[in-house]
Amino acid sequence: MDLSLNTKNVFSSALRFAMSIDTLKNSPELAHELKTSAQEQVEFMLSEDEEVRLLVSREEVKSVVRLGISSVLSALLDRLSSLLLLPEEFDVLNTLYDIEWLCKVLPRMELMKDLVFKWADVSNEILVIAQNCKLGVKVKLVEVTGKVLEAVGYGVVIVPCGSRACLLKLWLPFIRRLKALVDAQGSESEYRMDEDLCEFLEGSMVSLVLTLPSNDQAEVFGEWMRGIALEGVKFPDLSEAFEVWCYRSKSAKRRLLEKCDRLASENLAH
Repeated sequence: MDLSLNTKNVFSSALRFAMSIDTLKNSPELAHELKTSAQEQVEFMLSEDEEVRLLVSREEVKSVVRLGISSVLSALLDRLSSLLLLPEEFDVLNTLYDIEWLCKVLPRMELMKDLVFKWADVSNEILVIAQNCKLGVKVKLVEVTGKVLEAVGYGVVIVPCGSRACLLKLWLPFIRRLKALVDAQGSESEYRMDEDLCEFLEGSMVSLVLTLPSNDQAEVFGEWMRGIALEGVKFPDLSEAFEVWCYRSKSAKRRLLEKCDRLASENLAH
């Protein structure tokens, strides 16, 4: 019991520092070092400590993690807003790295859904501010969003249909325009969306769009085709998902016509 209590206290304390719930306000550099060390400690304990793997199911531990998720997303919105007045990207990028770290550890704690739902809630607010951000921040935002889209698209987190559709419809135009903007900078630019990131995003979006109802799929494909026709932006390649949608739509239409013909024949027979 004492050992379990000690492990819980160490893990909870590490979590609080890893998510900047607790921090050293008078020494930013030391606070950053402490946060990094705490994040490494949390990862180690999750992978190596059997007691911790049992502890993460406790509500008191989950409440600390949920507090941290809310805190880091609130910090992101505040720091993004601050960029409009003071163009200093360091704090924003640090916060995005923290969220990226959360995407790595939350699935092990079965709490990724908490981040996904909150990211969906604040996506519109993030995107309004992000339009005026520099490329580095935009690219990091897309990398983090890719983790969320992956979790939803591959069924790691079950999200209501309306939220899935909203998430994709919000981020697809931003990601598509950013890819064109980054490509226009040329190979010498320090900001890039490399092949691995593009394949990762594309795979997540294809999987996600295939989970949507037909009407929502039609909207997504309409936006995608407008990008190709008007701006020449072919990324992401949703052609595979589009072919599946066309096939399903034709099959559904054929089944509907067959049913209508059958009902008409039955009515004539009577």
